[in-house]
Amino acid sequence: MPVIAITPGEPAGIGPDLLIRLAQHPRIQAWVAICDRNMLQSRAEQLGLALHVDANVAEPARRAGLLSVMHTPLAQQVVPGVLNPANAEGVLAALDKGISGCMDGTFAGLVTGPVQKSVINEAGQPFSGHTEYLAQHAGVEDVVMLLVADELRVGLATTHMPLREVADAITAELLTRRIGILHRGLVARFGLSRPRILVAGLNPHAGEGGHLGEEEIRIITPVCTQLRKQGLDVVGPLPADTLFTREKLETADAVFAMYHDQGLPVLKHRGFGHAVNVTLGLPFVRTSVDHGTALDLAGSGHGDVGSLAAALQLCGQMAAAVQT
Repeated sequence: MPVIAITPGEPAGIGPDLLIRLAQHPRIQAWVAICDRNMLQSRAEQLGLALHVDANVAEPARRAGLLSVMHTPLAQQVVPGVLNPANAEGVLAALDKGISGCMDGTFAGLVTGPVQKSVINEAGQPFSGHTEYLAQHAGVEDVVMLLVADELRVGLATTHMPLREVADAITAELLTRRIGILHRGLVARFGLSRPRILVAGLNPHAGEGGHLGEEEIRIITPVCTQLRKQGLDVVGPLPADTLFTREKLETADAVFAMYHDQGLPVLKHRGFGHAVNVTLGLPFVRTSVDHGTALDLAGSGHGDVGSLAAALQLCGQMAAAVQT
């Protein structure tokens, strides 16, 4: 049974609540939470839920109300809903342990709860997001952010950057590399022998023959043509406003969008609450929730556990597929 590591993310946010609530049920998967055990037990008391923790990483608890925890202390006591830059170092330390454990084979995969990027930066730690941090610390050249909601999969050419910088970031080298990562990830992690990828244009109407932008003519079309010559089933560039129609999606295994808010609003409309964020290109399986820290819900007992449950399930499935 693959052991899955879980980092709950921002301790003042909803992540610990969701993990505690899921741990109230028996499970087939083997989980190890990487966080401050005192924070976790304090939050369980606030929620009025029983939680017993142990430190058994080799044979994690799977009974209802039990959770195995790799203790990673925080600097200060946590108040739900109140950000504290003093605890940012502990949040990153937990993430580092998860990465190291996946790299050395202790864990078969990593599931991450939502972090608050702003408070990590306020603590003096440059941090643009989980995806970029994981790539850097795993020592890989590049990764692709893939969001999954049921059968819809959307990969991104660019992730967390200002919109005015996107056009300059779209280069032939970037697209070739990231579409390749997406293709290999669909084969290796999802068992698709020859995945079909729909590639979105950058501009409205995919540039409309150059009248609304030339990136499609100069960059995106030549990349798609070259990848097809290499044997990849790549279609595009296609206008993003019609790419997500039912007829087109039924013929495809994934969509490759040029920027964050081009592809993800459609996916989250389709599956918010049970969508999963997957990082392709890492030497291990990583999934995450599709939502933020929800500071206003922390400690309340409210909030949907669906995305974390789906992230855990998909991580286990992908990890098992890798092992076989």
